[in-house]
Amino acid sequence: MIVEAETFLGGKVIVRQPETGFRSGLDAVMLAAAVPARTGHIALELGAGSGAASLCLAARTGIAVTGLELDAALVLLANENAAANVMGETVRFVEGDVLSPPEALKTGFDMVFANPPFHGPGSAPPDPARARALMDKDSLAAWLAAGLKRTISGGVFTAIIRADRAGEALVALPETGVTLIPLWPRAELPAKRVILQVVKGSGAAFVLHPGLILHQNDGAYTPQAQAILRGGSALALDFPRL
Repeated sequence: MIVEAETFLGGKVIVRQPETGFRSGLDAVMLAAAVPARTGHIALELGAGSGAASLCLAARTGIAVTGLELDAALVLLANENAAANVMGETVRFVEGDVLSPPEALKTGFDMVFANPPFHGPGSAPPDPARARALMDKDSLAAWLAAGLKRTISGGVFTAIIRADRAGEALVALPETGVTLIPLWPRAELPAKRVILQVVKGSGAAFVLHPGLILHQNDGAYTPQAQAILRGGSALALDFPRL
C-alpha cells in the first residue's frame, strides 16, 4: 500500500493515508468537531479508516477513543498514525465489522460517531476499498442503529451523511433527542452534508440547527469553518438534553 501524509487541524494531527481508495478530509474533521466529548468520556468510531476523525477528536479533547475498521491494512495504518501522533496510549484501532462488532466492543460508550457509507445504488468506484467505504448497499439505517446500540443512555451518537439522505436517516432514528446540523458550501447553496446527533433516551423535541457555512463567496473558508479545520475548535452546538 502506497501512503501519503496529510496534516489536519493546522498541523496538530498528521495522518498517513492510502494514495488510492477512500481518503479522509473535511467530513472527518467536521464529524470530530461535532462530538460533544468532555474529559473522562470514552468514545467509539465506527468505520475509522486510517484514523483521521478519531485522532482529531483525541487531539481536541484528550479522551480515550477506540476506532473499529473492517480493513485490516487500514487498522494497522491507523494504529501507526496514533503512535506517530503520540496518542498510542489513548487512541487504538481494532479490526471488525460495524454491524457485528468484536465481543470486546459490545459495550456502551459515552460518545459514538461515524461517517457511514452513504452512496446508494449507482456506479461503484473501480477501487474496491473506496467502493467499500462509500457504497452503503442499503445499510445506512443499519449503521445508524449500530451506533445507537453502542451509545449509553444519555450519551451522544453523531454521524455525518449526505444531505439528500437526511430524510431516510431521520426515519431510522428516534423521534426525540435528534439534532440536524446542515453544512452549507456557501450561503446561497443547498447543503451537501448534514450532521445528525442523537442524545440517547432524550425526550427533547427535534432540533433543526442553523448549521455552518463553509466557504465565503471568494472560495476561502469562513472564519467559523477555519477555526474548526485549522484551529481545532469544536463545532459549537446546543444539542437536546435529557
